[in-house]
Amino acid sequence: MTTAPHHLASVFVELAGGGAPGPPGVPTLLARLTERSRELLGVRATAVTFSPGARDAPQVAASRPGLRRLEQDAVAWQEGPGHVCRHSGRTLGDTPLTGTAARQRWPRYTPRVLRLGCSRVAALPIRAHTGPVGALVLLGSRQTPLSGDLMALGQSLADFAAVTLLREHEVEAGRVLAAQLEHALANRVVIEQAKGALTARHALSPDAAFTVLRGYARSHQRLLTEVAREVVEGRLDPARPHG
Repeated sequence: MTTAPHHLASVFVELAGGGAPGPPGVPTLLARLTERSRELLGVRATAVTFSPGARDAPQVAASRPGLRRLEQDAVAWQEGPGHVCRHSGRTLGDTPLTGTAARQRWPRYTPRVLRLGCSRVAALPIRAHTGPVGALVLLGSRQTPLSGDLMALGQSLADFAAVTLLREHEVEAGRVLAAQLEHALANRVVIEQAKGALTARHALSPDAAFTVLRGYARSHQRLLTEVAREVVEGRLDPARPHG
């Protein structure tokens, strides 16, 4: 396996998120990792699973659609080389898929991956400082075992991609949190505006106005923010008796 240094460098730049305006996002990085690792390592196909937190559902990408569907099923089955590697954090060395051992170990995964034309597999951990967060699965079809040099380069790709993947995951999590905080602030503002409107209309204290808002929302099984917005817009007065 020989790779031109400038080509190898360009792949690492791409995995670092370069070459495109704005953050690439985790799905884009996973797709890049599968495509570039397949290309550089000369294997038949590659797949990757990524799950940065215990509560995060694994994200899956693969160099072939059929393999992506298989890896998604393997996540649900908790079976296959990617699952083993992702949970153990250890490299799964070159493993033939044509013998009885593989079928016994992965009874649902093995027949399907063989139908995709792949007869060998290896898996490399994607690691954070807290432990494994994913796996890069390499699939071959030739009889020659996946070499040590190939595995070493694959691990370098996985290690390098891990840094960018974790960074992008944190960026995306920050965006979600910011949106949630913005939404919560907007809701709080409209509730305060509604309290002020009721205070002015009925000479209520702010606490009494809030009690009126909350009581109306509960009795009518409505969201407090919806009731508050209608009060602010002048379409509802929950302090006025309703027949």
